[in-house]
Amino acid sequence: MKEYKLPDSITNDKLVELYKQMWVIRYFDEKVDQFFAKGMIHGTTHLCVGQEATAAGAIAVLREEDKITSTHRGHGHCIAKGATPDRMMAELFGKATGYCKGKGGSMHIADLDKGNLGANGIVGGGIPLAVGAALTSKMKQKGYVVLCFFGDGATNEGSFHESLNLASIWKLPVVFFCENNQYGMSGSVKEMVNIENLADRAVAYGIPGKVVDGNNILEVMEVTHEAVEHARSGKGPVLIEAKTYRWKGHSKSDARKYRTREEEQEWRKKDPIKRFKEYLIDKGLLTEEKAEQLREEAFQEIEDAVKYAESSPEPAIESLLEDVYA
Repeated sequence: MKEYKLPDSITNDKLVELYKQMWVIRYFDEKVDQFFAKGMIHGTTHLCVGQEATAAGAIAVLREEDKITSTHRGHGHCIAKGATPDRMMAELFGKATGYCKGKGGSMHIADLDKGNLGANGIVGGGIPLAVGAALTSKMKQKGYVVLCFFGDGATNEGSFHESLNLASIWKLPVVFFCENNQYGMSGSVKEMVNIENLADRAVAYGIPGKVVDGNNILEVMEVTHEAVEHARSGKGPVLIEAKTYRWKGHSKSDARKYRTREEEQEWRKKDPIKRFKEYLIDKGLLTEEKAEQLREEAFQEIEDAVKYAESSPEPAIESLLEDVYA
């Protein structure tokens, strides 16, 4: 069994905690999927079922003062950075107790107290925000690193290239983390770029580029920790590409006609939660019984979040123009 170089903060207890966290992320999105199908939540949503290892693993190696920027597929990032499922669910239900008082919905959850600078409905929209936050850290000598999540589709946006260039020449403390789930909306990444690894684009900006198995949480933690410490030490940014797969469609209206069910089944065999459980059991850190208990606890946590959201008040009419800027 391969040994991974993890930071001291990743204790055996923390590994077990991360196993449960991955289930919380999955059950949250599966529950949201059910509510959208029933028309009980409005707008749209983008689910990260199958990608739990990237969010849980990458954020696990951060310090409390470090920041993240997220994406339209950001529920997992929010939970991993300390957001509570009850307030997140309330936000999706449009309730006043949600993180954005019910006005932001699925794609705009932010929690500044936890260092989550916000999910973003614009593809690549969080990348320049991460660079700005990293510039603040450097100029004011704050010492924090910014972990910037985005998908494979965002690597063809101008914001990606402009941001990596600025971060590189100014040696900013930011780690660019690409969750390559193989499809930008309905287009295969193989049809969108003419290179095998998106991380190879790091060469153009004179920064390290790393490819990681995005379904292996241990590998994600190892590589992200190295990148974060590289950035924190003043050596500048790193680009990480985590190869993973979204089990669901791009959004709630996606019938996934652009890929085969056989391909989906092959990726499901690489289930990051199942792989992590097998590792923990092999290392003697978990038993089948304990694993089942943690899974049930995660399920109940989401059920409780639903009850909280359903019982929370609607925003008052007089609050309509609050928190709106022109």
